[in-house]
Amino acid sequence: MASIDLRNLSKAYGPTPPVVRAINLEIADGEFMIFLGPSGCGKSTTLRMIAGLETVTSGEVRIDGAVVNDLDPAKRDLAIVFQNYALYPHMSVRKNLAFGLRLRHIPEAEITRRIQDVGEILGLSQLLDRRPAHLSGGQRQRVALGRALVREPKAFLLDEPLSNLDAKLRASMRTELIKLHRRLGTTMIHVTHDQVEAMTMGQRICIMRDGEIMQVGAPLEVYRNPANLFVADFLATPPMNLLPGRLEAVGEDLVAVAGALRLPIPPAYRPAYAPLSGREVVLGLRPEDFHPDARRAGPLAAGLSLTVETVEALGPEQILVSRVDGCAKDIAVRTESALAIRPGARLDLSYDTTKIHLFDPTTTLCLTRPAL
Repeated sequence: MASIDLRNLSKAYGPTPPVVRAINLEIADGEFMIFLGPSGCGKSTTLRMIAGLETVTSGEVRIDGAVVNDLDPAKRDLAIVFQNYALYPHMSVRKNLAFGLRLRHIPEAEITRRIQDVGEILGLSQLLDRRPAHLSGGQRQRVALGRALVREPKAFLLDEPLSNLDAKLRASMRTELIKLHRRLGTTMIHVTHDQVEAMTMGQRICIMRDGEIMQVGAPLEVYRNPANLFVADFLATPPMNLLPGRLEAVGEDLVAVAGALRLPIPPAYRPAYAPLSGREVVLGLRPEDFHPDARRAGPLAAGLSLTVETVEALGPEQILVSRVDGCAKDIAVRTESALAIRPGARLDLSYDTTKIHLFDPTTTLCLTRPAL
């Protein structure tokens, strides 16, 4: 196992702006870290610099405290799994698993033992004599993982390994990777643009944009307390509703206003938000914090009325894309499918105001609120 430390790490190609910009990140020994972000944000480039497949423009990659910038990839003792599996089509599963070990002159008896162990862990024992062309996508992905596992490396680097699988296989492989990490306890870095993978698999998420780190933290912590508008809008499906509005003083109270929507600020938040009275803000409202029953919204619930534009049925739940009079943007509301709603219906809901987030429209940063 290994700790991985990135210090002021940057990557640029020629005179163009850097694709990775002076990032700093510590990954603990045995941690499952997720690099999450849209295409082109620099997450795969960062992974490849850790692996040694990309040169470092500036900064340091440290593995177990040692700087490895100039160390050959083969000597870093890291295993990388790619999106496209990268299996040798003319070799059987057994030979694919053994190929890298033979290059390292591992004794045949040890190779056989490792292949048997990995075959049992990943359910490949009955497939060892097949070629990749005779395997399903999920089976090929497991072979690619197995080829990394047999090496028994210090860390696993996974570059969007599930993106080519269908939805059912992705869900199954997510579970397998979680169980695998718990069993091995080896450091893993998983690159993805899929928020579900990030929320369900990682112990921490590193969210990136334009080569910079936006926020790092445990999945639920990042979800509950996004650092800025990008994180709030990117994480989760549907994302947080982000509504241009303002803070108004009403006597001793503060009210967040967006069109006809008026949400009183909870008393515990007023001291933090009072200096912002009269300013433009962006209201952040999670879709699941709207409730048809005021009792479920809690004692600090605020009522609102909206018009349902579309209904997206998702089995046990549904997403209501709705309009509030005077609001610049539609609002997504997550409700139980048992609530029978048709497009065009007028709906009265309650919102749990303790869950409100306010963002500065200029800096895009979340305005700090006290913990309740």
